[in-house]
Amino acid sequence: MAEVWRAATGSFGDIIHLLLFTGQRRNEIGFLRWSEIDFGRGMIVFPPERTKNKLKHELPLAPQALAILQERQRQGDHVFREFNWYRGKLALDTRLKGVAPWRIHDLRRTCATGMAELGVQPHIIEAVLNHVSGHKAGVAGIYNRARYEGEMRDALTKWADHVEALIVGPRKQPVPTGLMERAFAVARGGKIVPDEDLANLARQLTPLKRA
Repeated sequence: MAEVWRAATGSFGDIIHLLLFTGQRRNEIGFLRWSEIDFGRGMIVFPPERTKNKLKHELPLAPQALAILQERQRQGDHVFREFNWYRGKLALDTRLKGVAPWRIHDLRRTCATGMAELGVQPHIIEAVLNHVSGHKAGVAGIYNRARYEGEMRDALTKWADHVEALIVGPRKQPVPTGLMERAFAVARGGKIVPDEDLANLARQLTPLKRA
């Protein structure tokens, strides 16, 4: 997973990173619109026509995922423009060495499996993936209208922190409160952290900068 992350660069790399952080379907993220992002609430709101089950899906974002979107430049209605799944994946694979063949959909499986291994309950994982099954299927779904917004956000943040630890490595010292959510933005060339904090963050983010 860390190898894929480091090899995924540019605009297509942002898509790969967001797919790993969110566990959403590739076209839901690849064709994401600015109008679907609620920065105030820190979430993506997919309208029914953009989901497989034709149901509105409100997805809370981990701070790391939100930072990626905040760094994107607005050019048109779509967050990502002029990309091709086949060419993007082929170029990414050529940069990978020693990684077994994989598919874009494996990022969704990895996110779901990773959250389960971190102790996230199955019904919360289903809510993140926007699956209508189990606790939301049939009669159970008629009576259970819970949105699980807080639980979904906690689950995705726990997963994003886990991914970050795998890529950056264990922290030698705690990162000051309030900087965690900006770490990925800084690694991507952001200018949103005060100068006095940059030295500390640089020690934490060196592996990402090299990527």
